[in-house]
Amino acid sequence: MGLLSILRRLKQSPEQEVRLLLLGLDNAGKTTVLKQLAAEDVSHITPTQGFNIKSVQSAGFKLNVWDIGGQRKIRPYWRNYFENTDVLIYVIDSSDRKRFEETSLELAELLEEEKLATVPLLVFANKQDLMTAAPASELAESLRLHTIRDRMWQVQACSALTAEGIQDGMTWVCRNIKFRKKP
Repeated sequence: MGLLSILRRLKQSPEQEVRLLLLGLDNAGKTTVLKQLAAEDVSHITPTQGFNIKSVQSAGFKLNVWDIGGQRKIRPYWRNYFENTDVLIYVIDSSDRKRFEETSLELAELLEEEKLATVPLLVFANKQDLMTAAPASELAESLRLHTIRDRMWQVQACSALTAEGIQDGMTWVCRNIKFRKKP
């Protein structure tokens, strides 16, 4: 038995790299989600001025997670990160009802982007640990997610601060990844 066949047997399923794009309005909790995924301290988070990227292992996948700042002045640059995205994760502050319309419009615009066509969508209904948080079902209704027909989608209630619901969302991601054809 050759060395290659021994190595293949030791690693029965090769790790697959996946590109996740983490978007949402400013103060939604994107960086906190990213830090939870990377098992890092979440006690001190500052607004993202550009982007953060982390590689995280999950369910046999190497997840390359791109966290792009959500401030209004940065949003036009989001499109620079669309190419080769395997899953779009959109984070919403469920307690900030005043911004539901704004976040709904931003998400609708993203879903119209050609480079994101058919890319599965996970919406993290974040900050569920707050008393004022809207339930995930209300958020789904507000975002009109039931009208989405061109991709798999899921709304996951979560608290990035406590990590509750984050792993459930990532399990959904790993089950619904659509691999792009590599040239």
